[in-house]
Amino acid sequence: MASGGMSAAKGMTALFRRGNMASAMRLRGGAGMPVGVMEAPSAPLPENAELIWDDGSPFPEPCLDNVAPMVGKFEALAWVTGGMGLFAGIAGLAAWSDKASRIPFAPREYPYDDLRVELGKDPQ
Repeated sequence: MASGGMSAAKGMTALFRRGNMASAMRLRGGAGMPVGVMEAPSAPLPENAELIWDDGSPFPEPCLDNVAPMVGKFEALAWVTGGMGLFAGIAGLAAWSDKASRIPFAPREYPYDDLRVELGKDPQ
């Protein structure tokens, strides 16, 4: 902090002390507070009060979206079963046609007609 300058904390306390904060809040372009002013509850809150978003507008909305179920549970079960069956079929086909698992090593290739004469076979 530079010497001779006013710190931010001192500036804010001076602003609060002079009462200018209330006038500064009123001069926000006439918009008021960001969220409407709510009066304190005078009666006990209802049981599901935390499920309603009441921002001071005339139409409070639920906090949780109520989306209609688009797919029934049996239709969803059919889709999941079909998808898993498709993946199982592809995996089974890949395992069935996997030649590398039946031949765990590469076949040897020898020169001179696979060393036929050198290994004792007929030279013809």
